[in-house]
Amino acid sequence: MPLALVTGGTGAVGPALVERLIDEGLRVRVLSRGARPLPWPDGTVDVVSGDVADRAVVRRAMEGAEWVFHLAAHLHVAPAGPTVAPIFERVNVEGTRVVAEEAARGGVRRLVFFSTISVYGPTGPEGADEDTPPRPDTLYAETKLRAEDVVVRSAQGSGDLTTSVLRLAAVYGPRVRGNYERLARALGRSWFVPPGPGLNHRTLVHERDVAQAALLAARSPAAVGRLYNVTDGRVYRLRDVLAAMAAALGRSAPRVFVPYTLARAGAGVGDLILRATGREPQLAPLLAKYGEDVAVRADRIQQELGFRPDFDLDSGWRDALGRRETRT
Repeated sequence: MPLALVTGGTGAVGPALVERLIDEGLRVRVLSRGARPLPWPDGTVDVVSGDVADRAVVRRAMEGAEWVFHLAAHLHVAPAGPTVAPIFERVNVEGTRVVAEEAARGGVRRLVFFSTISVYGPTGPEGADEDTPPRPDTLYAETKLRAEDVVVRSAQGSGDLTTSVLRLAAVYGPRVRGNYERLARALGRSWFVPPGPGLNHRTLVHERDVAQAALLAARSPAAVGRLYNVTDGRVYRLRDVLAAMAAALGRSAPRVFVPYTLARAGAGVGDLILRATGREPQLAPLLAKYGEDVAVRADRIQQELGFRPDFDLDSGWRDALGRRETRT
């Protein structure tokens, strides 16, 4: 059976993809920094430890692989100060360059690159599609967009390597991290009072549907050289996302909210306190991100690859929070 290499296979999304590949009967190798325990029994996958920007490590991991799924990335942090910029550059751009070049050199047939809908920036309620010009407004999004270009260029002049790019909506599942993990914790304690009415728009996708999309992109000739948004096919108001999360936790959805004007004033005061104590102001940027429209349309992957998500908002959050992994 073909050998599939998954970079970043022990992150928030990687394990679901690895499990799907194993279920499909493929041999799997994972390139991991070793920062997290392996979520599979010993001997299930071949593990190469090291940095994605280390060419010797990547070359060793690439040996014999026919498919490469490149997930490894330095993820979004808010705010991202100047000291973090070199990390984004090294991992997201240069690390992707190393992976793409070694894939072309090593005879890999298909490289599937995992990007993000964050490259569009705030979208407005109507949402963006793959033809919408990107307007990244964070270091994370800007470096992921540049990495997309690296991947596309890697296939030019290569006789064997073909590529596909998947721009993922907000991914959730039992290993959910970041803002949605924090929201789940707050909703679980029944004390969360949202800032604003939650009428802004979001798109999401369950981790197991991401794995399905990745397999379709690797297998389908129609996906060669193509770019796809990956979502569950719907655009939601944030308040509906919160309601689905609360229901999955057996809680009532929030019924009151803090007006944005009051929340912004509170965030401004909080940032003044942070600055006075020598810490990076972050509350106002986080609040601004919370209230944005970040929504995309994903008709292309359904029409061209036959992608049909298994999870909607309610079933997805029941699965995610019913099997939630808690961080120690």
